[in-house]
Amino acid sequence: MIVLEQAVRAMVITMISFFVAFASTPLWLRLLRANMKKQIRTKEAAPVYNQFHEKKAGTPNAGGIIIWTTVGGLALLFALMDMLFDGQWNYFNFIDRRETYLPLATFLGAAVIGIVDDWFGTLRIGPNGGGLKVRHKLLIYTVLAAIGAWWFFFKLERQELVIPFLGPFDIGLWYILFFMFIVVATAFSANETDGLDGLFGGTALFAFLALTAVAFSTGLYHLAAFGGAVIGALLAFLWYNIYPAKFFMGDTGSMSLGITIGVLAMLTNTALLLPFFAFILVMESLSVIVQLGSKTLFGRKLFRSTPIHHHFEALGWPESQVTMRFWIISAVGCAVGLALFFLSRFL
Repeated sequence: MIVLEQAVRAMVITMISFFVAFASTPLWLRLLRANMKKQIRTKEAAPVYNQFHEKKAGTPNAGGIIIWTTVGGLALLFALMDMLFDGQWNYFNFIDRRETYLPLATFLGAAVIGIVDDWFGTLRIGPNGGGLKVRHKLLIYTVLAAIGAWWFFFKLERQELVIPFLGPFDIGLWYILFFMFIVVATAFSANETDGLDGLFGGTALFAFLALTAVAFSTGLYHLAAFGGAVIGALLAFLWYNIYPAKFFMGDTGSMSLGITIGVLAMLTNTALLLPFFAFILVMESLSVIVQLGSKTLFGRKLFRSTPIHHHFEALGWPESQVTMRFWIISAVGCAVGLALFFLSRFL
């Protein structure tokens, strides 16, 4: 009975989030058109990217604000109503110290950092007019990850890493470094994936669906409700972001969603299944690393352009085709990851 009630709760919160995000999007779109416009990198800085995306200059950016304001706003509203009406809104309130404090904090914190970066890009501040320097973003998100690692290790007393089919292993202080690596890696991989209309939004949707299913199956019902809120807002966002996009997600969306994927994986002890849940993100990052290594060691590029979605564009794939095929790969990866998760629990 409790499981059914919690399943209905998660679905109701998902639907509320979808309708709130969908209804608020026209207002956000007007604001973004007036204040946040995408600046496309020059031919000298990114020739292949510029060739296919120059026409998108001036498209409203930072559309990820729709996602995090919806989720953050609902979390605050439900918590306040629960407090004001003496627990009568407890059914909707998904703020919980052990389950959602950190995901919400990192989600909103990264979103604020991201929107500053997007604003700098609008003003053409930074390298090639692209916002904050990579090393500055790396430092900021490393600090954010370190705070999260401290919370997990000292407040939640987490130091076990679950290896599928083998069980949990106590890794002591190494847990802190592992946590920081996962969180920073997912944040930057998400940012690299967000290069085509709907590409990261769709792959993130599958990742959140998988991680929410894992959270629900392990009894983390507040975390599952939080995941449902993100899923609902993401669906509304994608309605407007699929090709041809009315706005781009921006760093305020990609970095906040990416870092949250990493935190959810750590909370559900499925970090080693992330290569399946976030297969596209891993593939995008590896393509960048391999390209850099090839240019450094052999003086030539292995791909026509990276991240790898631009390589397929350069081969002649239409943008929408790249996106849809990557979505299919992401769905298959998540299905395999979930199969491994459930098999490792019951075998």
